[in-house]
Formats: sequence, C-alpha cells, structure tokens
Amino acid sequence: MIDYPGLHKTIASLTEGEDDVIALMATVTCEVHHADDRFDWTGFYRVTGPEMLKIGPYQGGHGCLVIPFPRGVCGACATTGEVQLVPDVDAFPGHIACASSTRSELVLPVFGRDGALIAVFDIDSNQPGAFTSEDAEELSAMLTSVFSH
Repeated sequence: MIDYPGLHKTIASLTEGEDDVIALMATVTCEVHHADDRFDWTGFYRVTGPEMLKIGPYQGGHGCLVIPFPRGVCGACATTGEVQLVPDVDAFPGHIACASSTRSELVLPVFGRDGALIAVFDIDSNQPGAFTSEDAEELSAMLTSVFSH
C-alpha cells in the first residue's frame, strides 16, 4: 500500500511554485506510478476541445491517443466530473481497451484554479479490484492540492 502522507509531502515539495500544467502532470505521474506495484499504467488525459481528451504525460505502455467524452471510463469521468472506481473493466459498459492487460481502473477528475475540468488522471492495474476508496480519496486530495491552488 502507498504511504500517502509521504507521497503528499514529496509531491508538494516537487511541485511547489510550479504553475506549468504539463510539468505538474509529468511530476505527479512519475511519483504516483512508482509509488505502488499495483499501478500498471498511470497518466493524464487532457481536455483539448469540446468533449475531447488527448493523451498527456504518462508512465507505462502506450495509451489511447484520443478519447471522446462519451467513451470509456475516462470519458465517464470527464462527462460526470466524478471519480470512477472500476474493479472489473470488462463489466464497465463501453470500456476502451487501450491495453489488453488492464483489469481494473481508477480515474479521477482534475480541476484547474478556475474550477473547470482540465484533465482526468487515469490509473490502470493488471490486477482485478486493485483500487480502494482510500486510493480515490487520497489521490483526489493530492490532485486538488496540486492543480486547484
């Protein structure tokens, strides 16, 4: 399991004073990806147009390049603005298989300083049921701290 207090402290120190969104995304992705062996793919999909997500900084194998809001777990998160904790991706209607190894997924909305959705933060695992509500709460708090302040 992740040492969330340690992760929060590390990310806060690495991102302090930085306002470039891509630099922040790259740093968060790297730190979160390497924080836990459950995380097979970790990255951001950026809002780049009306109802359109495009790949941002990530760690792991190739991701989908473009995801329309109406498609998949990332699209559901972008459409609703709510965390998507999916223990079995095969049971999620419309799941997009960017990687055939993905068994479970956690996708969190990322809001900018103005409160608008700027991205979703996607974490995939090759293990079923890999994510908990604690993961969702801790990572949501971290994203708010980095991107909303």
